[in-house]
Amino acid sequence: MGSECGQDNERPVHRVRVDQFLLAARQITNRDYGHFLRAHSIPQPPLWNDPHLNHPEQPVVAVSWFEASDYCGWLSAMTGRHYRLPTEAEWECAARGGVEAQLYPWGDSPPLSLPDYEKRWKTGPEPVALYPPNAFGLYDIAENVHEWCNDWYQPDYYAISPQHNPGGPESGARRASRGGSWRHHIKVSRCAARSSIPPGFQYADYGFRVACDL
Repeated sequence: MGSECGQDNERPVHRVRVDQFLLAARQITNRDYGHFLRAHSIPQPPLWNDPHLNHPEQPVVAVSWFEASDYCGWLSAMTGRHYRLPTEAEWECAARGGVEAQLYPWGDSPPLSLPDYEKRWKTGPEPVALYPPNAFGLYDIAENVHEWCNDWYQPDYYAISPQHNPGGPESGARRASRGGSWRHHIKVSRCAARSSIPPGFQYADYGFRVACDL
């Protein structure tokens, strides 16, 4: 986990072991999130009616960390399984697709090598699962929208994190996120790249996918 060629917060590279888990193949879509909204009669995200962002198969955006966590709780209650946001370690493990040390989910080729890279993400995220998945069957991992993780964020956490199932520090001011964003100049993030914002923020390029305990 981590990278020596990235930002300081990606160091040191360290060995991590995570227990088996499931991660959704797709980012949660507007269609998915709409079921949650109707079930609870709660306010819509602030950009819910933006024509560039509200296609049913686009990932839902402008949801806070708290709202993403509430969705996981609702889904757990509906299904009887324990859904939650992934940890940073789980997300990075999944993004790598079983191959260590590669820069991106597909290998080391630059993002510009992706199909239709110059045509995509003009006014918003793409509908999910339009392009091939990584080796673990995950679509849009590291691209489209930033994905909330469960962890609190700490820049130097890797220096003290446990080897088995690291879950982030016990408290903090920002929550960790992973993956690239349609709003960035470079639309796809490296597997090891870390990001974070305060958990109450609702940004047009922040969404999530859910994890599930086995």
